[in-house]
Amino acid sequence: MAHSSRLVDLVHERIEDFLAERTSILRSISPDLDPLDLFSRRFLSGGKRFRALFCYWGWEAVHGRGFDPFDADDEVDLAPVVSAAAALELFHAAALVHDDIIDKSDTRRGAPSAHRLFETLHAESGWAGEADAFGIDAAILLGDLLLGWSDELLDAGLDALPDRAAARAARTEFMRMRTEVTAGQYLDILEERAWVAQPDDEQRLRAERIIVYKSAKYSIEAPLVIGGAIAGADGAQSAALREFGLPLGIAYQLRDDLLGVYGDPEVTGKPSGDDLREGKRTMLVAIARERLSAGQRRLLDELLGDPDLDADQIRMLQRTIAECGAVDELESMISDHAARAVAALEQAPLSQAARSELGALVRTVTRRSS
Repeated sequence: MAHSSRLVDLVHERIEDFLAERTSILRSISPDLDPLDLFSRRFLSGGKRFRALFCYWGWEAVHGRGFDPFDADDEVDLAPVVSAAAALELFHAAALVHDDIIDKSDTRRGAPSAHRLFETLHAESGWAGEADAFGIDAAILLGDLLLGWSDELLDAGLDALPDRAAARAARTEFMRMRTEVTAGQYLDILEERAWVAQPDDEQRLRAERIIVYKSAKYSIEAPLVIGGAIAGADGAQSAALREFGLPLGIAYQLRDDLLGVYGDPEVTGKPSGDDLREGKRTMLVAIARERLSAGQRRLLDELLGDPDLDADQIRMLQRTIAECGAVDELESMISDHAARAVAALEQAPLSQAARSELGALVRTVTRRSS
């Protein structure tokens, strides 16, 4: 655990140093850009750093030497993977900013989402025009800025990597991840609108495809493989990281889907039942629609996606979904995917230390409450 804790500290320091450099550029342009600096720091100051951790342990799984978290020489060797891990955190922040706009979410981690922060800035400043429109426009630009910065930070780390083939492999995986998560996001918004035209027996398949490409790959599989690539992973090692990362990523998102419906807002930082108001066509919803009676299914379809659902309606939908057995089935799916991930580690050509830590992370990401 000391390794992971120190790695998180190093990633935080790298992000802070990078933002300080970029802040000087923004301030040289205009003091009016200060909110971009302030809000970017806010969105990068918290979180669990799962992507950074998986990137590091992908590197360690291949590198196999281990490192002393308090050894300055080891920190130099770690610089490329620390920069890559930090770049993943910037990419994640950009995705969250854009995701909150798409989902019309008011909060993120218990605080206002980026577009709401800019909306408040507009209202409090007494500027012309509509505050909500300004909030959305400015948040789109903030997300774009963070996305571009993630590329810069990744390249800064890879430029310091002596193995150019490894650098190219890591960059290729990062670009693939970026394409896949954007495609997954599009499929997600499409599903919320086009599901009525799709056969009922395809809804599980469509929900799983969104899980894989919007979340599972970029949350766990891609960070692992990027870290492994930086360490010079061969084909067998990259395959082993994927065989572990994908099922765990699916389990991670299935847990997230449950939290989106049943999570405690004091813990998740999101209103209870937020996914129901947003109309998310998750695996949980797909399973529930299979299990519900025709009348219950019509009611679910009618209410799902109504932003004005009140607390009583949310509780009714939560009960309906749970009582039909959908929650129990989803919990079983989470356990099955977690078991697949653990089994993939058993004979994997990866370092023992990394296999042990990755096994512990399985429990962390699948049993979390936020």
